[in-house]
Amino acid sequence: TKKILNNEPIDIYNNGNLSRDFTYIEDIVNGISTLTASDIFDSKNINIFNVGNGSPIKLLDFVAELENTLKIKAKLNMMPMQLGDVSVTFADTSKLQLTTGYTPNIDIKQGVQRFVDWYKVYYKA
Repeated sequence: TKKILNNEPIDIYNNGNLSRDFTYIEDIVNGISTLTASDIFDSKNINIFNVGNGSPIKLLDFVAELENTLKIKAKLNMMPMQLGDVSVTFADTSKLQLTTGYTPNIDIKQGVQRFVDWYKVYYKA
């Protein structure tokens, strides 16, 4: 966001052929709150849950959403894959949903809009 606003190039690795589980922070907090309010934890059982969106978004789609929200075209510096990186990551949230019924509510468009609104206020951009 900062680089787009400053008209600086953004490094895009694997030529943009990456997907990530972009999750709005409110969904993370609500997922954790749902878990801590439940009765599934006790001193004898250890439960591990993935909290996330559970749906990978293509990196270039994420950048396009930023561009649309900021109304500025990003300068992209297409780069090769970074050593040790992976093409797709996302949280398997099925256990969370099965156990608590919780699912994230903020889609990528809403999340990016809320983030950009916050960013502009916080950084006076």
